[in-house]
Amino acid sequence: MKTNDPALVKRLSGTLALATATLSLGFFAAACQQTTITSTNSETIANSIGAGSERVTNVQASTQALKLGSLLPATGDLGPIGQQMSAAVPLVVETVNACGGVNGAPVSLVAEDDETDPRKGAAAMTKLANVDRVAGVVGSFASSVSSAAVPIAVRNKVPLISPGSTSPVFTDRAKKGEFKGFWARTAPPDTYQAEALAQLAKKRGFNKVSTVAINNDYGVGFEKAFVQTFKKLGGTIVNENNPTRYDPKATTFETEAASAFAGKPQAVIAVMYEETGSILLKSAYEQGLMQGVQVMLTDGVKSATFPGKVGKKDDGKYIVTGAIGTVPGADGKALSALTQMWKQKKNQAVGEYVPQSWDATALLVLAAQAAKTNTGEGIASKLREVSNAPGTAVTDVCKGLELLRKGQDINYQGASGNVDIDANGDVVGVYDVWTVKDDGTLGTIGKVSPK
Repeated sequence: MKTNDPALVKRLSGTLALATATLSLGFFAAACQQTTITSTNSETIANSIGAGSERVTNVQASTQALKLGSLLPATGDLGPIGQQMSAAVPLVVETVNACGGVNGAPVSLVAEDDETDPRKGAAAMTKLANVDRVAGVVGSFASSVSSAAVPIAVRNKVPLISPGSTSPVFTDRAKKGEFKGFWARTAPPDTYQAEALAQLAKKRGFNKVSTVAINNDYGVGFEKAFVQTFKKLGGTIVNENNPTRYDPKATTFETEAASAFAGKPQAVIAVMYEETGSILLKSAYEQGLMQGVQVMLTDGVKSATFPGKVGKKDDGKYIVTGAIGTVPGADGKALSALTQMWKQKKNQAVGEYVPQSWDATALLVLAAQAAKTNTGEGIASKLREVSNAPGTAVTDVCKGLELLRKGQDINYQGASGNVDIDANGDVVGVYDVWTVKDDGTLGTIGKVSPK
């Protein structure tokens, strides 16, 4: 999102420049390995030191090498998408270390799997802040996990940059001053995606829809924003007075499926995660509820494995063939370099939220270099500066670091977009329209704007 704040514009641009430079130099440098530590007992550690303790200082000294953390789901409901996101973070670190590191030393990384669980995410964030004493964290993906982790990050003055927590709640909390500059995200809030999905529904000629949402910050926030926009466009929400929301810990969803498809809607707006959402839609099919109803999905289920988990019909066709949805797209100036590097190193296409994960990591290292200190407070003070104009526009993370070392200002232009972080920690993105094809693969069929 563009801003009139010169410092903000400058910081965002710098971050993007750094990411691009990193991409062009290559991910893996044998001479400069980063250290990744994977924790398996973060909950035990957090309990022993007190996850709710009012620790207010991250004591990492500016003379120490920069240590970052990641808090992303390798397992759980969002694990299928989170695994690629988790893989992007160390690649940025390795790239940065290959071109000289930050503030004269290599960057290290501590990786935590939050398991798509707010309680475990909070425990892992406590460990990262109070035991590992990281200066910044990339995470989380699930909005519910970020909601649990961000108070811990703020208390300990550790910037938390999410590549995928899109609940509008964070914008509201930021406006109230809860985050004190220690929160940002490289994926736009669901306020915008919900508006884009509502526009898509109207363009497809749907005037009467129902909703079903996972009962957490992501699902409920998205649902409310969609309903508000769709009604403004003249549409009707069949189940507005009794919205269908399902328990993310449930394992059967017959009742919720029946409720979501009741009332003869033209389309069902399904705001779900992959593991639980696939079970719900399969139940709807088995109850004979999906015939003649368009299923409209969101980013929470956009995964190559999702159609297979929902399953196939008796005729061998995929149940969700023809379903359409929206997802934050990536159109940044650094995307082509990231795509080429990802193909070379991973031998696959760039997955959902990989560009946003790349940019979140790049912003942390660029802000630390701009601050000339490896502390959370230093990073927070320079985050908006390196991601916004004024400053030299850069898409290469290494080039951004080089300019910052020389005392120059940068405006990072990322892989996901221009990542112009505003005063609430938000960015505005572009949205891809995707569909499930006859063979069960996913394809992008267009773009849609929130307006």
